[in-house]
Amino acid sequence: MIDRSQPGSHVHLIAICGVGMAALAGLLHSQGYRVTGSDQSVYPPMSTFLAGLGIEVLPGFKEEHLQERPDLVVIGNAVSRNNPEVQAVLQLGIPYISFPQALGRFLIGSKRSLVVVGTHGKTTTTALMAWVLTQAGWDPSLFVGGMPVNFDGGLKQGAGPWTVLEGDEYDSAFFDKGPKFLHYKPEKVILTSLEFDHADIYRDLDHLKAAFLRLMELIPPSATFLVCNEYAPAKEVAQAARCPVIFYGAGEPREWEAQNIRVRQGKSLFDPHYRGRADGPVEISLLGRHNVSNALAVYAMARELGIDREVLRAALATFSGVRRRQELKGEVRGVVVIDDFAHHPTAVKETIEAVRAGYPGHRLWAIFEPRSNTSRRRIFEREFSQALSSADRVVLAGLYQPEKIPEGERLAPATVVGEINRLCGDSRAVFIEKTADIPPYVAQEARSGDVILVMSNGGFDGVQEKILKALGEKTA
Repeated sequence: MIDRSQPGSHVHLIAICGVGMAALAGLLHSQGYRVTGSDQSVYPPMSTFLAGLGIEVLPGFKEEHLQERPDLVVIGNAVSRNNPEVQAVLQLGIPYISFPQALGRFLIGSKRSLVVVGTHGKTTTTALMAWVLTQAGWDPSLFVGGMPVNFDGGLKQGAGPWTVLEGDEYDSAFFDKGPKFLHYKPEKVILTSLEFDHADIYRDLDHLKAAFLRLMELIPPSATFLVCNEYAPAKEVAQAARCPVIFYGAGEPREWEAQNIRVRQGKSLFDPHYRGRADGPVEISLLGRHNVSNALAVYAMARELGIDREVLRAALATFSGVRRRQELKGEVRGVVVIDDFAHHPTAVKETIEAVRAGYPGHRLWAIFEPRSNTSRRRIFEREFSQALSSADRVVLAGLYQPEKIPEGERLAPATVVGEINRLCGDSRAVFIEKTADIPPYVAQEARSGDVILVMSNGGFDGVQEKILKALGEKTA
């Protein structure tokens, strides 16, 4: 296996353009390794991030990509055993590890680990936690599955003793079907939420809860464990923890809660309360009740770590968010276009509510692409109808790669659109199967003052920029 003390060794990443894998490539590059990678889907921001580092990305998956015989191969979790490069790795006997194993070796090492887990809010909460520790002078290492604006990338190695990681519940690799967070040696943990997701690998909610119960076995009795009390499954899982549990949120039981929540000039303000005692106010440049919950979790953990309240307040106020989380893409002819990663019904609903709070009195569009393995299935057909119906105009795109979902299990976008219009008693929702047809439709129908919220957990064929371009080309 590769020796970390030998800078210049060659590490090759299969499926390098995933958010996490690209960040890992950046870390290895910064440590002095020669890094190459391959992928079949290359689009910003990861493609531009890798190009900026000078990391070569080879197109497609081919045996010849391994002709130089790298010292180590990191295999992404979406890569199957039948992948041509994987086959070559196995035949040549090249050492290989999964992405989370690589994080455990190259990022965490002997450092202490603070892990953020849950169905929703992991990325923002992790980035915010790392920013707070950074502003407090702790210089943490970081892994987050996104591009936080306050950092150069989603993965960095700090000089301090702590590593802050986003702990994904998705499986690690074809040769390691356990969730990624099992590799992260958790000492401090935030559990933001727990709902059914990842229908491609979990049978039902109980199966998903079983994965989190495995995490409970790893959390030491001396740990600090914060759990959002607004999700019954999260509270059920927390009962298995071997350490004391600190609950936060609007439910019961609770030690921490956010009171007096308000929005002012595009910012959220709230008063953290600990066991009924006010400890605020604080301000964050994020919108939505879900982001207040994320910030409350970070605030509570930081106080448990002994960070001074004034340092904490200043850090929260200067956090700039994560790309593709309510990211303003542009404004043309008085029409604002916002991009978001939301793909679960709960996240879709909360994102719509957050954007509406930030743009009161404006007509709000929700343009949604069913792209994730769960959203492409009919499991949440009713829930998506309810979540999207809170927008003033709705455009539902066709399923991404529908052929990969059994026909009898597929979400029916036309059914979702019909239910939205039935619920609302109008025709606000339309189904536009081809992404290329969405920008001209929006350009024709939008008017000055509209806010266009685009939601997808993938590239969506660059529809955000294409909408802006179509708006600009529209005849005045």
